[in-house]
Amino acid sequence: MYFIGVDVGTGSARAALVDNAGRILKKSTNVIQTWNPEENFYQQSSEDIWRSCCKVVREVTEGVSSEAIKGIGFDATCSLVVVDNDGLPLSVSKNGEREQNVILWMDHRAKKEADFINRTNHRVLKYVGGKISLEMETPKILWLKNNLPKNSFWKKVGKFFDLPDFLTWKATNSVSRSLCTVVCKWTYCADQAVCGFWDRSYFEEIGLNDLSQNNWSAIGNEIFEPGRPCGNGLTENAAREMGLAVGTPVATSLIDAHAGGLGMIGVGLKNPTEFKHRLVMIGGTSTCHMLLSDQEVFVDGVWGPYYGAMLPGLWLLEGGQSATGKLIDHVINTHPAAKHLNVTDGVRAEDCLNELLMKMAKDRGLDAIDRLTEDFHVYPDFHGNRSPVADPTLKGTIVGLTLSVDQENLALIYLATIQALCYGTKHIIGSMEEKSGGSLNVQEILMCGGLSQNLVFLQCQANVTALPVRTSTEDDPVLIGSAMLAAAASSSSKSSAELHPCSSSLRDAIALMASDARTIHPSLDLQEYHKRKYSVYLEMLKHQKMYKYIMSRNP
Repeated sequence: MYFIGVDVGTGSARAALVDNAGRILKKSTNVIQTWNPEENFYQQSSEDIWRSCCKVVREVTEGVSSEAIKGIGFDATCSLVVVDNDGLPLSVSKNGEREQNVILWMDHRAKKEADFINRTNHRVLKYVGGKISLEMETPKILWLKNNLPKNSFWKKVGKFFDLPDFLTWKATNSVSRSLCTVVCKWTYCADQAVCGFWDRSYFEEIGLNDLSQNNWSAIGNEIFEPGRPCGNGLTENAAREMGLAVGTPVATSLIDAHAGGLGMIGVGLKNPTEFKHRLVMIGGTSTCHMLLSDQEVFVDGVWGPYYGAMLPGLWLLEGGQSATGKLIDHVINTHPAAKHLNVTDGVRAEDCLNELLMKMAKDRGLDAIDRLTEDFHVYPDFHGNRSPVADPTLKGTIVGLTLSVDQENLALIYLATIQALCYGTKHIIGSMEEKSGGSLNVQEILMCGGLSQNLVFLQCQANVTALPVRTSTEDDPVLIGSAMLAAAASSSSKSSAELHPCSSSLRDAIALMASDARTIHPSLDLQEYHKRKYSVYLEMLKHQKMYKYIMSRNP
């Protein structure tokens, strides 16, 4: 028996064929198109995305009996999809291109609307760290209402979907929404005391009260926990397009980062039910930090707490860094010595620099490469700070520059940048633990994504936080997370509950499908060194704020 995990990222749709032990047997990828008509505007096509999903599913199931596919799970970026009353694409473009009906997550057109919403200080904002992001959905919907012609757009709106929910709707014709998407990106209110609700006063105050019509049908009035079956499974049309059986169970979806969290949270656990105290880092272009708790804890600059957003019954805190892998690429690619690195097929610039750092430490008689940066310091918020300062105006800082532009100088900047990013994670962890009064206690870090392929980064993260860092023995926890959703939905389906050993619980799917872990242990000899470097990091943050204050004063 097999499960299908489908992940729709920023630039591609991917699918994996996964067995009931959580091992990936086959993967497929297909590029999706993005339009960038002007600065800060990023648009996609839901039809293009759906075609790509069907294509990759057909490819990974080629030669496999459709009866052996017991479920399918979707995850996707938190992008906004708009369809009309007939379920057809409704353009979000100023120029009205019909197929462009998706506002990509990274679209920043709604800054004015987000600023307006944040000035209300409405109570729902406390669940997003005190300020809503312009990348979330209600600012984007407000932009559409304010900026597109009412007769040709607003009166024709049938439904707004988060992209993960659009995919389950296309697959099943069920209009249910995922608790993950609506809680994390739409201000839906969910806690232990009530089933959940849309706060009408919030939508009235920001000018979107018309969304409450027909019992909130435009944005969702059936909210399901992740992993719950959607509708009656695949419709005839969807089954034909994917080459699967009609009625194949389809799981309530997750946002892509949260699918990675699901795929990682049980990694290496002997008893995969104790999910607290494990910080999951999804590290790529940017980094997402996820921590589960059985208590409602508010932390300034950290999104959440979100009840049930990743696992039923647990609160989720979500911190992040705006630029991590992108920052490392930037400091390498903009340095004059980058063109002299011996980069070939299978050898990355990071590999060359890691090898050079080892040689530099040996030549200088140092016991670890960490000590090479004693006089070199970086503050890493080149693209603003998401957590825990939540200040998008912050900039990067480098201390220790000389006239040198050789490869050793590049290696020092590269290493100091990695260390600074790790101090940023330490800052997030410290803020979470401090605000919780001791109820939150991070004991290990679980890491996946592109940054988890860099051993220097992993070892540095362990050394800085004095915590073990674990990675998965499987190479794609995001797709495994989606397959776990499929397993949970399949086991909840009456038609297949007796066909495999998964129970109806998403937790049990994790227990059966979580992979083994590789572990990097911290070097205790470096704790004092990194303690001093972290103090410098915090002082650099204070100094930047002080410089802003000095320059803002009138003479």
